[in-house]
Amino acid sequence: MQFDADPDQTPREIVEQLDRYIVAQDDAKRAVSVALRNRWRRQQIDEDLRDEIMPKNIVMIGPTGVGKTEIARRLARLARAPFLKVEATKFTEVGYMGRDVESMVRDLVDASINLVKSEAESQVEDRAREIAEDKILDQIEGRVSSRKSLDPDDQDGPKTFIAGDDGVRESDEGPTDERELLRQRLRNGEFDDEYVEIEVTEQQNPMMDAFAGQPGMEDMDLSNVLGNIFPKQAKRKRVKVKEALPQLIQEESSRLVDMDQIKQEALERAEQNGIIFLDEIDKIAGRETEKSPDVSREGVQRDLLPVVEGSSVSTKHGVVNTDHILFIAAGAFNVSKPSDLIPELQGRFPIRVELKSLTQDDFRKILTEPQNSLTRQYAELLKPEGVEVEFTDDAVQTLAEMAYRVNETLEDIGARRLHTVMEKVFEDLSFEAPEMDEDTVTITPEYVRDQLEGVLEDVDLSRYIL
Repeated sequence: MQFDADPDQTPREIVEQLDRYIVAQDDAKRAVSVALRNRWRRQQIDEDLRDEIMPKNIVMIGPTGVGKTEIARRLARLARAPFLKVEATKFTEVGYMGRDVESMVRDLVDASINLVKSEAESQVEDRAREIAEDKILDQIEGRVSSRKSLDPDDQDGPKTFIAGDDGVRESDEGPTDERELLRQRLRNGEFDDEYVEIEVTEQQNPMMDAFAGQPGMEDMDLSNVLGNIFPKQAKRKRVKVKEALPQLIQEESSRLVDMDQIKQEALERAEQNGIIFLDEIDKIAGRETEKSPDVSREGVQRDLLPVVEGSSVSTKHGVVNTDHILFIAAGAFNVSKPSDLIPELQGRFPIRVELKSLTQDDFRKILTEPQNSLTRQYAELLKPEGVEVEFTDDAVQTLAEMAYRVNETLEDIGARRLHTVMEKVFEDLSFEAPEMDEDTVTITPEYVRDQLEGVLEDVDLSRYIL
């Protein structure tokens, strides 16, 4: 199977894609872009050497909120690769209560299956929609007239339409396909409030809930284990068309795809393209000493080691080899340091990049430059209320300045501070928007200061709110 990213996408182009969502941190972007490109390069090499080339795992070192997780997540989305974020602290040494480290590989496989299934269903969506529409039309075509105009507001009387490859068009002569006229009206939403009956499959399984939350059961396919004991039951429900159609499309999409083929491709994609983001790895950094009775940190590291360096992990869908999974570890390392990891694990993360704390100018860019910028998000949120929000350049600068100052005086939580500041600034506006008479609200520096002034002056209150 070939790598899913654009083969012509150079590391520079990958960085440019990441720049659309993430501000600063150029060193980290360069490192992950090279790692992504190396995967494509490896696919071009002869098979006898291909398996010998291992991924160069990466450690990102930097404070919270500077973009470590976002870089890894966007990279995986760019490559259409299975991605899993997991906190290293959730694992415990073998013999202690907690999840075993191999469970992250099983979770990656589940993510891969969902990804591949979603792609497969999108390819058959048109066919699934047509089948679902036919099921609905079978029930309602006797109740409605297909000769009604496709435009319910049209006052010129009924028209005749004809269905063709380019859709439904008005016909100047002769009768037309009744079914296609009804289909077009269905797609126009004319039958949304009509009632139809659909069949829903449910599995009455009282033991499923009892087992699901038990330690060690999260990796078992309980539906298969208990499925024969408690078979699925078909149940008919009467619902409106607008509710029935999405359910029927989903059901038909699932029927049209080959789950065996999906599982096979998902396993291969998890092995060859999977990315596991190990967050808070600094929390397990440490070695056993005579003064420290807590040996679980080093124990977790030793449990992680075989998975990171390459091993075979059994999952409910098949065996997965972890040799070529890319591991990206991250941590603040403000108490410990990477050298506190056991030497064997250090050697499996040869690339280390340091992410810098965000500056006031970085905050200003985060507020305006990314496609999903915070100023755009808050403006879009109030549009349904009929309120247009505009930001002056000085207001953006003031927001950045306030967030940076709070990070300096309190705890530095990076870009997350912008979320708390913005939420406080928009608190009154969000509450009053449905009842406002103004069509446009301009956010000025004075407005920002008025909203934050009381909080910033009270140190205890600022700690609580910001």
